[in-house]
Amino acid sequence: MTTHRYLPMTEQDQKEMLATIGVDSVDELFQDIPEKVHFKGQYNIKNAKSETALLKELTQLASKNADLKQNVSFLGAGVYDHYIPTIVDHVISRSEFYTAYTPYQPEISQGELQAIFEFQTMICELTGMDVANSSMYDGGTALAEAAMLSCGQTKKKKVIISETVHPESREVLKTYAKGQYIEVVEIPHENGITNLEALKAEMDEDVAAVIVQYPNFFGQIEPLKELEPLAHQYKGLFVVSSNPLALGVLASPGSLGADIVVGDAQVFGIPSAFGGPHCGYFAVTTKLMRKVPGRLVGQTTDENGLRGFVLTLQAREQHIRRDKATSNICSNQALNALAASVAMTALGKKGVKEMAAQNIHKAQYAMNLLKNKGFEIAFTGPSFNEFVIKLSKPVKQLNQSLLQKGIIGGYDLGRDYKQLENHMLIAVTELRTKEEIDNFVEELGDSHE
Repeated sequence: MTTHRYLPMTEQDQKEMLATIGVDSVDELFQDIPEKVHFKGQYNIKNAKSETALLKELTQLASKNADLKQNVSFLGAGVYDHYIPTIVDHVISRSEFYTAYTPYQPEISQGELQAIFEFQTMICELTGMDVANSSMYDGGTALAEAAMLSCGQTKKKKVIISETVHPESREVLKTYAKGQYIEVVEIPHENGITNLEALKAEMDEDVAAVIVQYPNFFGQIEPLKELEPLAHQYKGLFVVSSNPLALGVLASPGSLGADIVVGDAQVFGIPSAFGGPHCGYFAVTTKLMRKVPGRLVGQTTDENGLRGFVLTLQAREQHIRRDKATSNICSNQALNALAASVAMTALGKKGVKEMAAQNIHKAQYAMNLLKNKGFEIAFTGPSFNEFVIKLSKPVKQLNQSLLQKGIIGGYDLGRDYKQLENHMLIAVTELRTKEEIDNFVEELGDSHE
């Protein structure tokens, strides 16, 4: 067995490979490419280093990162610092999982297929929906795909989305919509939630979908019960983008009339340092089952009557005619979906509920401390693990001061909302201790004065 952490290639290896395929040189491999387009210069890259020197340089570069081992984070805005059970890394590090691709051959992919099936099942339980797919690239992609499904299903060309939906997801939607000639209308917020009167004014026969986020980008809980009849007023679909951890304590979107529920499973078992895309999920009612993008895993029995799993309802252009396909999504986040499945399984129903409750309690504790310190809480409605405070200085300036104290501050809302200049979106997860929250409030207060 080799002791190398990579596969080296000697000159002898190169000669043997060339001889095997019947050519005399590497240049001969490229002889069909015209000489005039060959690159003749030198690449502007450093000379190769030894493994030891390279590792040293990369370690020095990595040490410049403000990581969550050395710093305490109050930054959320879609990617959160949550508890990850140790077992997650042990399972996803198994080679049969981390090297697996699409499980086209069920006879040799039962482990992968079962893991995806369990992911689908747990997403359905959390969202209150009938069917979930095997995962999407990320939450933003899932949301845009939900809008496209809505337009295809209703044969309408107008999508209404709340301004309280994640700004990046709204941008992804606009990109999708442009190519499909779909009109996207944004509804403003009032006190941090969707303005119902403004929504009513935009509703008409052309609306394919109404899209909201629950909890929304400001951490506020949208009133789905009031939004649902408006969304269905003209036979459009009600799409809800949701943080699946929050659904451990909140009423499920499915129970409140949602047709499609999407979101990102980053909160379960996927570290924020991964960067993304993480793992989108996509869940629907039975009525829309055959319109779901991507793929689904179904449970069946083999010829011996034993339980087994197979890919099913693959309504994508690799399997059916392009004009009949629901989407051009051709893959999924199987490894990250596995991480989410392992995390949810390890936590269990009680654990997910307790973890979600801790997020609420700790965020509320931080909010009360800041209020007592003289900070203005921007929105007063019920929230999950994020809330917005108003500052007298630029958020960027305060975050630089906090970082010097080992604290990663909240998100600068002025980047996406002009009317929220000098407003900070603060995330408090179950990992934040009382001491960390107390210290954050103290340091923010000192920097703010």
